[in-house]
Amino acid sequence: MRLLLDQNLSPRLLDLLADLYPASTHVRSVGLANADDETVWRYAVQQGFVIVSKDSDFHQRSFLYGHPPKVIWIRRGNCSTDDVAGLLRAHHADLIAFTDAEQQAFLALG
Repeated sequence: MRLLLDQNLSPRLLDLLADLYPASTHVRSVGLANADDETVWRYAVQQGFVIVSKDSDFHQRSFLYGHPPKVIWIRRGNCSTDDVAGLLRAHHADLIAFTDAEQQAFLALG
């Protein structure tokens, strides 16, 4: 599973999660730092990424369009990068099951 981290998440997560989510990237790393949601969405579809965001817009988009891409919505307010990393680590098995589930378009973690 390759994660595409949205602008509202720290790029530092890539190093903190590299052992569990290799080949993941951040929107900044692929020239999408200022891209709109549609552009990020299309990139994720074309490149086979799962979008991870704290932004509810991608959650809403997943209801409208389904998947791909799948969307992981981090539902924590102000929290540290280490908290987000801990959340994604603690739910690694859930994320694998989610990406394998044919009917699920989005997963909320909080």
